[in-house]
Amino acid sequence: MDLSSYRIATEPYYHPTGHEIALYEHAYAHRLPLVLKGPTGCGKTRFVEYMAWRLGRPLITLACNEDMSTADLVGRYLLDADGTRWHDGPLATAVRHGAICYLDEVVEARQDTTVVIHPLTDSRRILPLDKKGEIVTAHPDFQLVVSYNPGYQSHSKSLKQSTRQRFAALEFGYPAAAAETDIVAHEAGIEPTLAARLVDIAVKSRRLRERGLEEGISTRMLIYAGILIRDGLPPIDSCRMAMTAPITDDPDMQAALDAILEATF
Repeated sequence: MDLSSYRIATEPYYHPTGHEIALYEHAYAHRLPLVLKGPTGCGKTRFVEYMAWRLGRPLITLACNEDMSTADLVGRYLLDADGTRWHDGPLATAVRHGAICYLDEVVEARQDTTVVIHPLTDSRRILPLDKKGEIVTAHPDFQLVVSYNPGYQSHSKSLKQSTRQRFAALEFGYPAAAAETDIVAHEAGIEPTLAARLVDIAVKSRRLRERGLEEGISTRMLIYAGILIRDGLPPIDSCRMAMTAPITDDPDMQAALDAILEATF
């Protein structure tokens, strides 16, 4: 099967924040299954894209959700003009042909669905296709990577220990202010001085978690705001639209965030 459409042709921009590149390379050298833990919008997906490009491997990404079935992962029989034929799902395609398979926000999937990955995450490295009566042995280049946000831990949305202990882990947080400023300036195409002001707002919003804010402003949201400002929208309007309005509906929290914006611009 031609996986050229899953190859990343140009280098994604990624700003290292520690030793995560070297750590991933060591994990991939042994094809260890890997879990990336960190808050929303901190760069986990970009990191996987960068590493797939760096290693020259195709990347098959699947955004997990509570309606995702095992068939959505491994495949199903479908009717076409020639009759009923088996079609591999994204996980089976990656296993069979040696891609990196990235399951984004894996805890959003039902636990009865994600158990299908267990035989891939130990010494067996196999994927049983029960409906087809086939056992697929993983290609030597296959690696499984999953991600989730530990901030949303609950009984219904967490990794079971039987799954968790099958993975090596890399922990991500929001970058240090200087690094985050460089990222926002590059990705949004704005001056570093403006990017630094946006980062300062985000840092202050993250401190509001102690006062009940569920999640602070992410790096991704800063980039969105920077793009709007670059294209001529007033800074406060841009920040409200892209940064503060999406993260809370609480009027008191909105007022606190507005005060931060008005003190900045």
